[in-house]
Amino acid sequence: MRRREQRIVAKSLLPQKSQPRRRRRWMWPLVTAFIKVSHWEYWPVYVFYAPVVPYWLWLSLKARTLFFFSAANPLLPNSGFTLAKKTEIYKLIPEKYYPKTKLCHVGAAISTLMESLEEGGFRFPLIAKPNIGDRGVQVKLLQNATELVAYHNRSRVDFLIQEFVDYEYEAGIFYFRIPGEQRGHISGIVSKAYLAVTGDGRSTIEQLLMAEDRYFIRLPLLRTAYNTLLDHVLPKGARYVLPYGSHCRGAKFTDVSHRIDDALIDTVDEICQQIPGFHYGRMDIKFRSWEDLRAGKNFSVIELNGAASEPAHIYDPSHSVFFAWKEVCRHWRLLYTISKANSVDRGLKLMSIPDGVNMMRHHFSNLRLMK
Repeated sequence: MRRREQRIVAKSLLPQKSQPRRRRRWMWPLVTAFIKVSHWEYWPVYVFYAPVVPYWLWLSLKARTLFFFSAANPLLPNSGFTLAKKTEIYKLIPEKYYPKTKLCHVGAAISTLMESLEEGGFRFPLIAKPNIGDRGVQVKLLQNATELVAYHNRSRVDFLIQEFVDYEYEAGIFYFRIPGEQRGHISGIVSKAYLAVTGDGRSTIEQLLMAEDRYFIRLPLLRTAYNTLLDHVLPKGARYVLPYGSHCRGAKFTDVSHRIDDALIDTVDEICQQIPGFHYGRMDIKFRSWEDLRAGKNFSVIELNGAASEPAHIYDPSHSVFFAWKEVCRHWRLLYTISKANSVDRGLKLMSIPDGVNMMRHHFSNLRLMK
């Protein structure tokens, strides 16, 4: 056999998982950079928002404070802009609407946590997430007690344990109600398709992820989170799903605002009007079917986001960045209008610049603890 042919045969006999790893080491930065530059939905937050900052400043000038949003949701901490503890938000929501939840304080004994979960009737799988969250950071599905212990030992912030809601669909529904109006509105809906791959009987999970741009750019994060799991070869036809409805975790966002109708508005408005002082924000909901959601059954509110909520339907890959900027400004205008109305009607003082700066300083301190 010729030497060149021997080299070709030897290369073909290498373990399949070794080839994508070599490819990733020298290609990943270049390919990732190209994908991010050519798809605005992956731009860094500060790059995406830079062109619309002048509009925020214009609204701030009219309100005479950069933090004009502070009266939008009077009973949510900081109107739900940041540093809003999920436990405080859940207290405002009727218990029947959200998953069973347990708070764990940082430094608490794992044995105490395990006992309280047992007494509360919690069963794996469970969802763990920081009590003060940010864009899905440190949200994790826990399959067993070993994973719970590892999460507990690693966390440097208070976190929640929630029962896992195993409904097929997840959506983010943006709701607003102008103070004084009897009925609220839905301004947009985003459907969230989880990161998922289907096995071919030959490729590792990592290799399957590399075939899709959306997943490829998340590989370093996924490798850190799942380690050797990505080296497993999925049987042909087997499907593996990562149940995180977060854009930064690989979920695909699709604008399904066409599903807005009177029945859905009535259901969402009924929920939101039972949340005291809630006028503006996005509810992330898991549900069995759209028909059930319209009928107000078989659903669970897994997150309620306030003044900092993004109209997440903008991240549909079919939308242009110009559409996204227009929607952001439209929602900021609603936020300004609602906060101003609440300020006048309820005699609420808007957050001062020193107080706002102090809030943001604590926000970034909390983020550092979650890294």
